Amino acid sequence: MLDLSRLDLDEIAQALSDQNDYEHRWLINPDTGEVLLWTSDLGIDGKTPVDLDDLDEICIDPLPTYIWYQDMADFAELVTDEHTQRRLMRAIDGKGAFRRFKLELHEEHPELLPVWYAFRDSRARHRAVQWLADNALIDDDTATQYIAEHPTPDVP
Repeated sequence: MLDLSRLDLDEIAQALSDQNDYEHRWLINPDTGEVLLWTSDLGIDGKTPVDLDDLDEICIDPLPTYIWYQDMADFAELVTDEHTQRRLMRAIDGKGAFRRFKLELHEEHPELLPVWYAFRDSRARHRAVQWLADNALIDDDTATQYIAEHPTPDVP
C-alpha cells in the first residue's frame, strides 16, 4: 500500500481528467506512487518506445466527461443566488458546456471563481483518492478518512 500523504493527488486528478488522446497515457508506479507519462513513440523515459503491456505501472484511465460535467451541475445547483444559478445552469446545457460555464464565471461572476476552483479541485482530489482505493493502492479506510477530513467547500 502506498502512503497517501506522499502522493500528488492533483497530478493523479489531472491524469483522471485528461481527455486528449490515446497517443499518451498516464501511469502510476504501484510501489512508489510516482506518476509517469507514457507516449507511443517515446515510452516513459522520453527516449525508448515500449509497449504498455511490458510495463509494471498501472494505467490511469481518464474518467468519462459526464463525471466532470456533474461538478459544474452540482456547483450551479448549490449557488444560492437564483439569477446566477439559472445563468450557470443555462451555460451547461448542450454542446460546449465546459467552455460556456467557464466564460459565464469569468465574464459575469468572477467573484465565484475562487469558490469554483476550490470546489472543482476538492472533487478531483476525492476522485483521485477513490481511484487509488479502487485500484488497491491505498486501503478503503484511508480513502474514507481523507474524504471525511477534506470535505467539498461550501458554495455561497
